[in-house]
Amino acid sequence: MYILLVEDNDIVGDGIKQGLETLGHSTDWVTDANTANQAIQHVDYDVVILDLSLPDYDGMTLLTNWRQNKILIPVLILTARDAIPDRVTGLSAGADDYLTKPFDFDELVARLQSITRRIAGRADNVITFAHISYNPTKGEVKANGLPVKLSKSELIVLEALMHQPGKVVNTDQLQDRLYGWAEGVASNAVAVHIHNLRKKLGTDLICTERRLGYFLAVDK
Repeated sequence: MYILLVEDNDIVGDGIKQGLETLGHSTDWVTDANTANQAIQHVDYDVVILDLSLPDYDGMTLLTNWRQNKILIPVLILTARDAIPDRVTGLSAGADDYLTKPFDFDELVARLQSITRRIAGRADNVITFAHISYNPTKGEVKANGLPVKLSKSELIVLEALMHQPGKVVNTDQLQDRLYGWAEGVASNAVAVHIHNLRKKLGTDLICTERRLGYFLAVDK
């Protein structure tokens, strides 16, 4: 998953970001609503974790504005506001889930996976394509039923491609997932990871759309 974390508490934000990235999920962490707005305009995230008590303006207002502007990215509200009316308001405003603080990290991850699984129309967490299967919960990849060891960066690229088989994933989008939307990166970084994936999973699996990006070859 590529996740936008909107959380102004340094301890909570750092803990969530480190935990998610340890599991192989690319995570951009911002601490205010304005920066979240900028990020959402530039990057195609899989899901947003949204705190409500932000320093510039309320997260509920941010969510309402997104939905009014047809920004339909899945949102999980993570907040200390635990009253039933707050939960009802958040879900009615367009949140896909609502989790209160304090929270268990494993439950947070399970809820994120449930959201993305539901959006993708999958019955379980395992993503499959051709002879490849990927379990994002365990970070395990298999080719023809046999385990294949991939680096964290290779997993990120593969997951992005497997979510949209046959569709070109822009090189810039892959760079964002790997290094964050505001970070600079070497121009050939994605190509190196694609080269390694082809060596490990098969040269015919990933195709190049020149000057655009890469896609999984559905007809191969």
